[in-house]
Amino acid sequence: MDIDITALVHNVNFFTFLLFAAFYSYQIFYMFVALFKGKRQKNIQNQSPLNKYAVIIAARNEELVIGHLIDSIKKQKYPKDLVDVFVVADNCTDNTAQVSRDAGAIVIERFNLDLIGKGYALDYLFHIIDREYASKQYQGYFVFDADNLLDENYLAEMNKTFNSGYRVVTSYRNSKNYDQNWISAGYGLWFLHEAEYLNLPRMTLNTSCAISGTGFLVHSDLIRKNGGWIHHLLTEDIEFSVSQIIKGEKIGYCRNAVFYDEQPVTFEQSWNQRLRWAKGFYQVFSKYGKDLVRHIFKGKRNRFSCFDMTMTIMPAMLISCFTISINLLFYLAGIAGIFDSKEIIQATSAAMFKAFGWYYGILYILGLITTISEWKKIHCSSWKKIWYTVTFPLFMFTYIPIALVALFRDVEWKPIAHTVVKSMDDVR
Repeated sequence: MDIDITALVHNVNFFTFLLFAAFYSYQIFYMFVALFKGKRQKNIQNQSPLNKYAVIIAARNEELVIGHLIDSIKKQKYPKDLVDVFVVADNCTDNTAQVSRDAGAIVIERFNLDLIGKGYALDYLFHIIDREYASKQYQGYFVFDADNLLDENYLAEMNKTFNSGYRVVTSYRNSKNYDQNWISAGYGLWFLHEAEYLNLPRMTLNTSCAISGTGFLVHSDLIRKNGGWIHHLLTEDIEFSVSQIIKGEKIGYCRNAVFYDEQPVTFEQSWNQRLRWAKGFYQVFSKYGKDLVRHIFKGKRNRFSCFDMTMTIMPAMLISCFTISINLLFYLAGIAGIFDSKEIIQATSAAMFKAFGWYYGILYILGLITTISEWKKIHCSSWKKIWYTVTFPLFMFTYIPIALVALFRDVEWKPIAHTVVKSMDDVR
């Protein structure tokens, strides 16, 4: 039986595109919600009560940047007697602990080369606070990375959202080195998109948001109920989000609470970090996927949020890997002579080029809309803002080989050196 090779290749690639579109069409709806409803979302005006908070910073060899973070916390427009800053200096070999003490933080040093990672450092610190600082009666814990910087209204704005009933709150993530190169801009643009075109519409539609690594607030009751910080997969942030959503918790988003963090600038750093993220997503799906899917169909609460988190942690990577694998098989079939080699190679090349064009166009539009709407908040020259919308899809495409490698490689947590030494005045 003769097979129309061109039609076969086209149909397979078109099917995977439709599958991708079916899974993620709701995020296009999210964008319309953000643009036409979310952007007009009223600010939360409640001012009381003024809760007492502990700020938690897990730091490993961060002497260059941690002082500026603590300084930005000390300069908050929030009562200073209601905020304590804790730093867990985790396996540090530099002067992080002393710099933190000099800046006014309570410093706990931890040395454990067996249990390595941010999650273990957080858990260690939470247990010490529970034992030695229980009398402080903190209502919540802010969690930051050492390279972060806070807008002066950050704590006050987060307090408002916290008081509106959310026990976990995430915030607006900006970048202090967006303008450094296409890699740092790729990260920065995605985080802006994540804040305003994923978390904002989730908040507007009364579904659950998701925390993203740093810049979030957790009610002390949740930490106490969990017995500390119990999430130790490679992406402890998404693990925490998924576990709370499965339990019925809704994570809030405070768009007026702005913080800045440093993005990697070399491809090696970016590769290692995103390889950890990709592997961590697989780990989270392996551990929680069954419960997520079950709650989509049988859950009493957060059913759509469970679907949203399922889409967040798995399908995009797998569909991309599947598409590439199928096309490679077509190429191999041509080389092996199973089909007409010239015809199938031409058809596959054309299909992949077309797919590249479609996906590039979609990602470019996402980046362009985000850049236009967040234009004044992006600290970068105008021409770079425009140029980085062009490179943004290429940055996102680099996730494909990373996702493939993560399927087969053992990945360990590795620290990313932070060297962008800026204060909030520098960022402004």
